[in-house]
Formats: sequence, C-alpha cells, structure tokens
Amino acid sequence: MRREFRVSLLSACLAVSLVQVPVAAAAPASDTGGTRAAFCYEEPVQPKADVSDIKAAFQSSKWLQTIQAVYKRRWPSGEGLAIAQANDKYFSQFVEKSSFNALAESLMVAIHEETHMWDLDPSRTSWDVYMSAWINASRKAMKVPLHGGFPRREILPLITDKLTASMDDIYLRDAQQGTYRLQGVLAELNAGLMGLPAATVVAEYIQGVGASNSRDIVATNMRYLLLYLRTAKTKHADYWTKIKAEPALRELVLIEFLRSAYWLDQSASYATKLGSADVDKIVAKNYAPENIAIIEEFTGAKVNVSSPRNCTA
Repeated sequence: MRREFRVSLLSACLAVSLVQVPVAAAAPASDTGGTRAAFCYEEPVQPKADVSDIKAAFQSSKWLQTIQAVYKRRWPSGEGLAIAQANDKYFSQFVEKSSFNALAESLMVAIHEETHMWDLDPSRTSWDVYMSAWINASRKAMKVPLHGGFPRREILPLITDKLTASMDDIYLRDAQQGTYRLQGVLAELNAGLMGLPAATVVAEYIQGVGASNSRDIVATNMRYLLLYLRTAKTKHADYWTKIKAEPALRELVLIEFLRSAYWLDQSASYATKLGSADVDKIVAKNYAPENIAIIEEFTGAKVNVSSPRNCTA
C-alpha cells in the first residue's frame, strides 16, 4: 500500500469517535524505577484451529464476518479489534475481498492500519501529549503520558548498517516522518505488533507478498524505540528524566519489548513468508548489550536475553 494513501487515512481517522474501553491490569511495576516482579507476555492464540468451514463459506460481501470468525478461533485479540473497528468506514479499503486467500494476505496491512485507527482516536490520544494502544483483547494502555520528545530522525547516527535502510528512508529520513517524536515511534511499533500476529495466524493461506515484511516491521520499530531511548538519555537529559518518571510509559515500553519477542517467536515457523533474511540480524542488534542496558534501565526490569525472551528475569 502506498504510504501517502495510508497517511491520509490516518489523518481522517482522527475525526472518528469510538466507545471507550476499560483499562486492563498491567504487569507488576515499581513506580519509582525499582525492581519489578517477574513477568511473561503472552496471549491466547490457536494458530492451528480449524477454519476450513469458514474458508469454504467465504463470500466477499461478508469479509468482516469472515475476519471476526477466523480470529475468534485463532486469535481473540484480532477478533476484538475487528469488532471494535467494525464501523470504521476505511476498514474495507485495507481488505482484499476477491477470495479467502487474498483476504488472508491483506490482513497484516488491514489490522496494522485499524490498530492505528483505534490507537489514534482523539478520545484516546492527544498527539505528543498522551497515547493509547490496543495490546490485546484484555489489555489496553490508555492515555500514557509522552511529554513530546525530539524528532526521531536524531537516532540515525546510531544506525551504521543497511539492515533497516528501506524503513529508515520512510520513517527517519522523510521530511515529515522524520520529525515525528516518541508518539510516532510507539504508534508504528504497536501497529506492527498487531499486524504480525494478524498474518501469522493465517499464514498457511498467504500465497503472495502482501505480508512479507511483517516480522521486519516489528524488529525494525523495536530497534527505533531502543535507539530513541538511548538518544534521550545521552542527548536530552531533561526529557529522559520526565519519561523515566512515568510508570505507565515505562510499563508500556516493557510490554512492547516482551510482546515483540513473543510474536517473533510465534511467527518463526513462517519466517521466510513473513519476513526478510535480515530479521534475525536486526533482532541480534536489538539484543546487543547497550540496547538491553537501556531497556532495563528505563523499565526497571531485567529481561531474558535467551529463551524465553518474552519474559523478565
């Protein structure tokens, strides 16, 4: 999908009004930056649940019901989002309706974009002031303070390889995208963390390349978050102090880090279909000592660097 089209739809979504949902319980945390209780991120997923009857009964006019039915059996968080966003007038524009397999291939983009639509609704998000994030069917981060930040293009000096070059050109070097601050970094990561499972649980039906960068999106945007935190600490001390004093933000960052590990692991059996050969190299960069140090300092949690990576120690 063309980036320009997507951005215009995201701007339009700010006028949409949806029903507020309750805040789900978060992982145990220390409000003062101290030690956190051990925690693993996981959520219900049944990627092998039989959906052959749903495929056999597929009708293009019932594309939304098909999405909801498949995710009801395989990934409840996707069902929940598809229900929450059922009245979004843009939803159908992200979906390919010519066949069940084509629908499956389009779901990474569709769910990624609908996550943006939910997260950016003005009842939940005030750009650069506070943000909300759909995490799963039972957990939402609501109105997390952001305190603005600095342009994300400032992390570019820390990227000395070409592993993420194509996305760097879009998100960091683009004249507009490069000016986005912490809001932009977290928004893209959160949408990617919905798009990856959206494709993973229907991967056996994906025949084309429509979801072929699902894993790259998650690994790359996690890289951006880690580098953003490092840059905040070394070059924006006042901002670093502000965000480190926000328990809800520290909690969200921890959840997203563990969630990235969880879904990269869950999608590993479809690695060649849902990602490039560079994903493992990007993940290795993300687990470099300097990046693990910043995630642990910011969140107050010690994270596992070997299996299971979706857990704190």
